[in-house]
Amino acid sequence: MRKADRILANQRGMTLVEIIVVIIILSIMASVVGPQLFKNVDKANVSQAKHQIGIFKSAINMYRLDTGGLPMTQHGLTALVKNPGVDGWDGPYLEDNEIPLDPWGNPYAYQSPGTSGRDYDIISYGKNKAPGGDSYNADIIN
Repeated sequence: MRKADRILANQRGMTLVEIIVVIIILSIMASVVGPQLFKNVDKANVSQAKHQIGIFKSAINMYRLDTGGLPMTQHGLTALVKNPGVDGWDGPYLEDNEIPLDPWGNPYAYQSPGTSGRDYDIISYGKNKAPGGDSYNADIIN
């Protein structure tokens, strides 16, 4: 028993000051590294939205080949997974039979004819979820 008592007597815990110092060091590290990580998340979301819009463009091209026209604005992207009553429709044109939301959790907007001379527009309104904006809040359009 005496040997066990000596071993326990030689062990000591951390002092309150040591714990506070560790917490301060971790807080400083988090404040430096955290913003860089969130910046990369925003970049990844923009990249994912562009990729999804590319998939929609391919699906719309297949729709156009089968039906001879583009989905109407009122049918939107739903026309890629559910026949809106158009002759020649041979879908669904998307793999999962559903329209994914943009990386910020919002539905993509679709309009035909599009703006700026495009046949159609597929739009993600970005991080701010509203038309317009700049940087990560900017609209992402095909």
